Amino acid sequence: MDIDLPKFDAVDWHILEVLQHDARITNRELADKVGLSPSASLARMRSLRERGVIKGFAAELDLKQLGLPLQAIVAIRLHTHHRTMLDTFVRELVNLDETLDLFHVTGDADYLLHLAVRDPEHLRDVVLDQLTSRQEVAQVTTSLVFRHHRSAVVKTS
Repeated sequence: MDIDLPKFDAVDWHILEVLQHDARITNRELADKVGLSPSASLARMRSLRERGVIKGFAAELDLKQLGLPLQAIVAIRLHTHHRTMLDTFVRELVNLDETLDLFHVTGDADYLLHLAVRDPEHLRDVVLDQLTSRQEVAQVTTSLVFRHHRSAVVKTS
């Protein structure tokens, strides 16, 4: 099966790399960094957005400053895998106040849930009240995050 992938040249990749490090950069600064005129830079950005490559821009928050200094990754294994149950399960977990990310994965777990909480008691309450109490959940394994390191999503080399 052939899939038509979007075409990217070195300038597109460079724009994406710069934006991942500073999405608030002005168009003029971006143009200077990638070697384009401001109008050409703006056209490239517009094209990347229209093609769905750039889905949006988000603020990176300091969770400690928000009173949520403890992060955990919770591996969740389910009893069953019915689509309607999964849709509800995903929707409800994504909408938890403590949820940062939810990943549907292969391996021993079916989902990995990335949480931010106030303290160990808050984590225990979320695990007990929102996860292990669910009938579709077979097993939960919780790992505390000591430190979170972020990498650029797209690398040009």
